[in-house]
Amino acid sequence: MSTTEKTAIAPSAELEQLVAEADTGGRKPTGYAAALITGVAIAWSLFQIWYASPLPFVLGFGILNDTEARSIHLGLALFLAFTAYPAFRSSPRSYVPAFDWVLAVAGAFAGAYLFLFYRDLATRPGQPILIDLVTAGAGILLLLEATRRALGMPMVIVASVFILFTFAGPYMPDVLLHKGSSISKFLQHQWLTTEGVFGIALGVSTSFVFLFVLFGTLLDKAGAGNWMMQISIALLGHLRGGPAKVAVVSSALNGVVSGSSVSNVVSGGIFTIPLMKRTGLSGVKAGAIEAASSINGQIMPPVMGAAAFLMVEYVGIPYAQIVTHALLPAIASYIALLYIVHLEALKIGAKPIPREPMPAKMRLLRTGLGLSGSVVVLCLLYYGVIGVQAAFGDGSPWILGAAALLVYIGTVAYAARFPDLELDDPNTPIITLPRAWEVTRTGLDFLIPLVVLLWCLMVEEMSPGLSAFWATLTIIGIVATRRPLLALFRRQSVGVAMKAALADLMEGFAVGARNMIGIAIATATAGIIVGTVTLTGLGLMMTEVVEFISGGNVIIMLILIAVISLILGMGIPTTANYILVATLMAPVVVELGAQAGLAIPLIAVHLFVFYFGIMADITPPVGLASFAAAAISREDPIATGFQGAFYALRTALLPFIFIFNPAMLLIGVQNWADAALIIGVNIAAILIFSAATMNYFVTRSRLWESAVLLIVCFALFRPDWWLNQVHPATVEAPASELMTEVAQAPANHRLAFVVEGMTIEGDDVRKTVSLNLGEQKPTPQERLRAAGLTVVGLGGQLTISNVAFGSYAKRVGLEPGYQVVAVIQPAPGRPSTVWVYVPAFAVVGLIWWLQRRRARTAHDAAAAPELAVRHTT
Repeated sequence: MSTTEKTAIAPSAELEQLVAEADTGGRKPTGYAAALITGVAIAWSLFQIWYASPLPFVLGFGILNDTEARSIHLGLALFLAFTAYPAFRSSPRSYVPAFDWVLAVAGAFAGAYLFLFYRDLATRPGQPILIDLVTAGAGILLLLEATRRALGMPMVIVASVFILFTFAGPYMPDVLLHKGSSISKFLQHQWLTTEGVFGIALGVSTSFVFLFVLFGTLLDKAGAGNWMMQISIALLGHLRGGPAKVAVVSSALNGVVSGSSVSNVVSGGIFTIPLMKRTGLSGVKAGAIEAASSINGQIMPPVMGAAAFLMVEYVGIPYAQIVTHALLPAIASYIALLYIVHLEALKIGAKPIPREPMPAKMRLLRTGLGLSGSVVVLCLLYYGVIGVQAAFGDGSPWILGAAALLVYIGTVAYAARFPDLELDDPNTPIITLPRAWEVTRTGLDFLIPLVVLLWCLMVEEMSPGLSAFWATLTIIGIVATRRPLLALFRRQSVGVAMKAALADLMEGFAVGARNMIGIAIATATAGIIVGTVTLTGLGLMMTEVVEFISGGNVIIMLILIAVISLILGMGIPTTANYILVATLMAPVVVELGAQAGLAIPLIAVHLFVFYFGIMADITPPVGLASFAAAAISREDPIATGFQGAFYALRTALLPFIFIFNPAMLLIGVQNWADAALIIGVNIAAILIFSAATMNYFVTRSRLWESAVLLIVCFALFRPDWWLNQVHPATVEAPASELMTEVAQAPANHRLAFVVEGMTIEGDDVRKTVSLNLGEQKPTPQERLRAAGLTVVGLGGQLTISNVAFGSYAKRVGLEPGYQVVAVIQPAPGRPSTVWVYVPAFAVVGLIWWLQRRRARTAHDAAAAPELAVRHTT
């Protein structure tokens, strides 16, 4: 890597078209049409910023309720869908046909109908007139056509099946039988209420997702994506298999702000895939590593491909808890992929990319200063902000804002002293890696919006929408001023830089909006599916179907739901797939698991279906990430997909682990020592699993060694299974202990208890549930009510008298009239998991020693002839 300015590598026209077709629409008109489309896209971005900001309430102007905002959101999305996405492959890309303009205007009107006639509709609830029904019918048809253009036929087919199911209820088999619906009721339910298209999914897209997509787009437009890539190269390029490790780490960093696996593949893959091939990896494996890295960007907090914000609504716990639970599996998955890459490099004897020579003491000193300096800066940041807030109270935002501005100007002034670093051509014969600090110092200001985002989300615990607003406002300021400031400090033309910065900002607004078209359309179409479930009662039917097929076996049930999630995800974007599967399948897992006596935390269920949904982006025959990677590597996309799916086995394993071992989600962890033990053991387990599946540890493994490593992996992931054979994990305490447990439990503790009752169908049921108690309250009754549960003592028994609609208690399957019959408590005297960990690690050590000895013997045997020749000479 040169330290002089060079031209960055741009994707080929073929790759740009692939990303456009998948993310932003493949049509690029010129003239007035282009100006209009760009103007609408910019207006959409500005509207979303306005809606998320506190300004409407401060100024008392432009205040919109949720329904009105969702309606505008969908209207703009439909307009852009018909103008940006061609109808067919043969349709023109350079201009918008007249018929598409008609569809765009009609779609905008139908989508915005609830906003345009909100007061009129409010005066006739449940009594739609002809124009209401005609608009609703046309709106659904236009939405399906926009879905076909933006997302493909699979999503349209799925939505159409659910629509057909709504009307075919009386003709369905007994297990799926329902009374059906009239056309009028269907149209009203789906389009004129917030039960269908304009439901929770579109609401999350409107409130949270748009700003996060815009934030990521603007961050990349400012140059942060290239900066993150180069930091990865500087830190990891010198390692064995360095380019592949760069692909893994850069994809993880991009996943923090990007929800698109395809664009992640293209933006990083155009550089990393050729480099991987140059180190000796085959094109198939190079593409598979990039694709596997990129899909995992969607499980990486804080954004998680927009699913994190949907989980807030579906699970009913704060965003900070969602991120906390999702963090360890995501990190473990990425570390395992790094290890897989390392093993692949060992197999082929790959050589590291040379880096600039430096004395070992100097390198160690620079590394120590870098790590210690980062820790000091983080401590100063945290305690400095806390101290200013404590000292100045309501005036602290102005002081902190001024301090952030000074820090920004200072970091840009410092960056201006050095030339911008660009990606070299990966096909050039010689590459010299830069030093990490030489890269880091050119973009320190890119950390400011990330710090603002994470601080608002995790420390201040603001809503995701408000957090995204402040972070987006910060990155807007950076995009608008960074170029002029660099020009000022470098004594270049500030006027030219200001024009370029304004152009970047407008392009960022436009591209951010176009990136949102598919997501907005997907969430709206997923609303049709959700509306069908609420209209027909399909959710209860699915429980019976899955229970019948699985025979009540939890493992078979989970495998079945994993396969369903994978199949659905093959043609549906991750966000829409999560909405669909979370609506249909998550309640099934909760209910059947509870009936089997397994108190599965709700977040574990939702992460389970989400993980298998993202796997579809890499799995043949549809996996778009694999196709994008194969287009760069010039290899067979199916072969790339199968190889990527093999690498992704570690990701597929994790959901089964945290269903049965919720500690991996840091659930029930009481102190830092427990957290450190859980993190260390789980990461070791996933590395051992990777070594076993790759059939390579210190050297190539024998079959029995891989089998033993898999057993060890199971022991580390599920130590409780082994302990359960000699000692029960829990005991059932009397129901009278419930209030005592609630009063004494720490914050966010999950309390498991057993209930019995009768379903609305008249069937007796006994289930074990896990209730998130949240923060402590003055009385146990208030704490239960905060979770949505009211319990009263009647005749010496505890009976559930009320379950709040939409509460956490409702989501885990509790109903009024159920009786609490037992409280689940840890069994006293249970042996520590250390009794499982110690022999497991001892076995790993033994296999390591055997392989190490075998590798040395092979090395000595290979070196003997060469030594003999030297001796003779």
